[in-house]
Amino acid sequence: MSTQVVLITGALTGIGRAAAVAFAKKGAKVAVAGRRDEVGKELVKELRSLGSEAEFINADVRKEDDVRAMVDKTVARFGHLDVAVNNAATEGQVGPITDQTAESFAATFETNVLGVVLSMKHEVRVMQGQGSGSIINISSTYGHRGAAFASIYAGAKHAVEGITKSVALELAKSGIRVNAVAPGPTDTGMLTRFTGTSYSSRRTELSGLPARSSTSTAV
Repeated sequence: MSTQVVLITGALTGIGRAAAVAFAKKGAKVAVAGRRDEVGKELVKELRSLGSEAEFINADVRKEDDVRAMVDKTVARFGHLDVAVNNAATEGQVGPITDQTAESFAATFETNVLGVVLSMKHEVRVMQGQGSGSIINISSTYGHRGAAFASIYAGAKHAVEGITKSVALELAKSGIRVNAVAPGPTDTGMLTRFTGTSYSSRRTELSGLPARSSTSTAV
């Protein structure tokens, strides 16, 4: 995989960070995007220690200018873009529907849905010129089933899966693959915030599945 160039959004923690480390160990060149400079620089240092060429790009996926620049900087640094992992997401405001507001809806959908749309728009723009590429959108098991007290988050992930399927059909003959990965409960900071406790203490209540660490090579 030494010639592969990979761009990962939401790369500084959780699944995004685990994906960056996994790709680096396979020899890929990795661009990691997020909003915290110091954390991003530390991650790049770790990826380089694994032998990977790596670069941090400060970007907010809710802002198209940031997303356009993120993709263009990746190509300028590495020459092309083979794989994009659109992972940036927020759990939003957890609670009953009666507690949700226009603001809580917008905050969740702007990151989880608009961020994916803008990222794909500019990733596809570059990949179409190459005639190849792979886009992986990180969804959730909540992207195809309901979740009490997580209606906005589940709705956003349903949207991600619908958009992914539609764009995959648009690009079916282009040489660009578009897929979604829907992880189950994974031991990340987001899940801890979501449940108010650690995954291990809630795993039976959540799904009955064994704990899955975000350091695994799931993507």
